[in-house]
Amino acid sequence: MASPLQFAYRTQKAIGVFDADPVYEALPGFTKPAEGNLRCCVYSGCGRYFAYATNEGVVIADASVGHVLTSLPIPAVYDLSFSPHGTYLSTWERPAKDENGDATKNLKIWRTIEELADDAEKQPIGKFVQKSANGWNLQYTEDERFCARIVTNEVQFYQSDDLGTVWNKLRVEGVSDFALAPGQNQNVAVFVPERKGHPASVKVFNVPQFTSPISQKTFFKADKVQLKWNQLGTALIVLAQTEVDKSNKSYYGETNMYLLSANGSFDARVTLDKEGPIHDVSWSPNSKEFGVVYGYMPAKTTIFNHRAVATHSFPLGPRNTIIFSPTGRFALLAGFGNLAGQIDVYDLEKDYRKITTIESGNPSVCTWSPDSRYILTATTSPRLRVDNGIKLWHVGGGIMYNEDMVELYNVIWRPVPAASLPNVDPLHPIPTPHPSALAYLGTVKTPSKPVGAYRPPGARGSSTPLHFKREDEGGAAHSVSNGVPQVGPNGFGRPRRQIPGAEFAEQARPSVPGAVVDDENLSKTALKNKKKRNKKAKEGQAGEGATTPNEGGLAPPRESADGRSPDRNHQRHHSRSQSRSNNLAVRTQNNHRSRSNVRQPTAQQAAPVIDAATAAAQSANAKKIRSLQKKIRAIEDLEMRHAGGEKLEDTQLKKIATKSSVIKELEALEKEGH
Repeated sequence: MASPLQFAYRTQKAIGVFDADPVYEALPGFTKPAEGNLRCCVYSGCGRYFAYATNEGVVIADASVGHVLTSLPIPAVYDLSFSPHGTYLSTWERPAKDENGDATKNLKIWRTIEELADDAEKQPIGKFVQKSANGWNLQYTEDERFCARIVTNEVQFYQSDDLGTVWNKLRVEGVSDFALAPGQNQNVAVFVPERKGHPASVKVFNVPQFTSPISQKTFFKADKVQLKWNQLGTALIVLAQTEVDKSNKSYYGETNMYLLSANGSFDARVTLDKEGPIHDVSWSPNSKEFGVVYGYMPAKTTIFNHRAVATHSFPLGPRNTIIFSPTGRFALLAGFGNLAGQIDVYDLEKDYRKITTIESGNPSVCTWSPDSRYILTATTSPRLRVDNGIKLWHVGGGIMYNEDMVELYNVIWRPVPAASLPNVDPLHPIPTPHPSALAYLGTVKTPSKPVGAYRPPGARGSSTPLHFKREDEGGAAHSVSNGVPQVGPNGFGRPRRQIPGAEFAEQARPSVPGAVVDDENLSKTALKNKKKRNKKAKEGQAGEGATTPNEGGLAPPRESADGRSPDRNHQRHHSRSQSRSNNLAVRTQNNHRSRSNVRQPTAQQAAPVIDAATAAAQSANAKKIRSLQKKIRAIEDLEMRHAGGEKLEDTQLKKIATKSSVIKELEALEKEGH
């Protein structure tokens, strides 16, 4: 008896069938086809048959021993598919036209095994015109009693043994996709996309009662969907996707997910607690729960029950794939495509315990073996034309088999009925690896210790700030609003003015205008400068012997709120007024040249005494002056744009007309300041 674990592969020049554990050798009775254009190969769902297409025709072989059972005389087949129990075989050829210009019937249905006379040629039992390669095959019910295909605005049903007559029709205006339920429930789900402002809808009908749906759901934001039934056919996941994300948050459109029960007792949108796209969704073989990978990287993976209630969440990580094992005991979370190719394996029956992490490289194929003991990964063409090959991993993490190939296109496990599998623990005992696995381990380089990100000398030896950490490393969640990154504690968005690793400096609170400055709030330099000014003021008062009330006593002169002496404060105020006046005169050119000659304070002028009320008034006037100067600059900018030929709005022209009044108000405020 052949090993129940078997896989087939297709390369550029060969198609092979390989027995895996425990023999690890090619199937002895299978003869590889001659080199040529080998387009496809497939197993039947029951695992009894193996079919492949060559330039000469289609060959059907016994998967157990490899002997050829029959062949079909059709040389230009591009795809093959069996019915659930292998009774029927579908072939698809490229669309073409006959001599009259009519489309040829390129979809043909054949009986896999039938008794024929010696001189009789095998004939198809049904032919159809099928232009699109997407969804080209007929869909069968689990018992193969009925099959269906989609045409314009309707789904046509046939009895599987009589494809010449339409048995029944499900008429749905605008239908673009459908899915027959597996299991004993003969239900069909149809999808109608958005059209003319009407929402998209998914409806579930019982075959053949098509008068009214038994379950339905309407929603927007759905240009296309994936309809995923559980194995029992009792619940349906609808993964809706738009071609364009109008909020500009994603290049790949927006995704939403809905859950419907087949009997109409439950329908809801599945609520996800992390913003971002839905990367993958998969039903567990027990049909009672499903897993979803979603959110911006690092993504979140959550297990939901059949009522869309979250039951467990895995740690965040760079993952975009979830696959349940055929027995439902294990689940693998992986990051493929542009991610690193790591595979995490969890035991769902042992409190979701993590078993191992597999460094699989860059595979494009990842599937469980039928007995849930092995994981097959393969790097295939045309995605990658280098490093093509097959690797077989034990569920515990060890590599069992490795084979490098040239331009590997496809690899598939042979299906095995659950009743034929041995009832053993997949984790124990660990099987003996093939010598090719030991040779592969000898070529794998030991990963060196990661150097990490560069850190400047001033930040070395300190902990990493939160805004430099990823979300799965303790940083804050990544959030995006209308395509513009927000500034958050995790560092997304505009960079902060901060030295990496340094603490945030406390900002000084603005002082109240006119209030006395406390020495304790001054820095060392400001306090030192204040003492120098006080000392100079005392020396000047003693030398001059002035008779003013302030100079006659021993007390030093009162200072302003900024710690400067009144004399320096007065001179500073007038010099600033002079600078503002000169700048305004240059900007307004000939109209205001006379304003550049501002009164200069004389050296013998006595310093005014500035109390708190005076300081507050001066501060208010200074704010008004700055505001008016800003208005004048804006008006002059508008004048230049208008002179350059730009068409201005009415409000902008009205703003230009207020220039003279703004200048008069500014001159009045400056005179008050003198």
